[in-house]
Amino acid sequence: MINSPYQKYQQSSVQTATSSQLVIMLYEGAIRFTKAGIEGIKKRNYEMANNNLKKAQAIIHELIASLNHNYEISKNLVVIYEYMLHLLIQSNVKKDEALANEVLEHLSELREAWKQAAKQSVGQLQTGAGSF
Repeated sequence: MINSPYQKYQQSSVQTATSSQLVIMLYEGAIRFTKAGIEGIKKRNYEMANNNLKKAQAIIHELIASLNHNYEISKNLVVIYEYMLHLLIQSNVKKDEALANEVLEHLSELREAWKQAAKQSVGQLQTGAGSF
């Protein structure tokens, strides 16, 4: 049951988002949890690190599951996502924040690429140049 106005807002945001916006939301969640995992490692709060790094892994698994394999780029993204999963697992096992920081860089770059693609897609739809 959703009680708080913030939870209602979040649910509404997800329900009304485009597929590109949903992917960007997934990246933002993975970034947030990776940062929290890094913070847990820095504070030597290993339960915090473990919980958040596992949440970031779950989001990356969701990104893999959401890929449309009819496109060539999906094969490349799977490799990148699997590499990030490997780094997150190693970061969690070794309590090595450098590995999680590398994941953070990849996630940030991919999020920015999706933001640019979403902007171009909206621009094409608004001008009528895009045909799907």
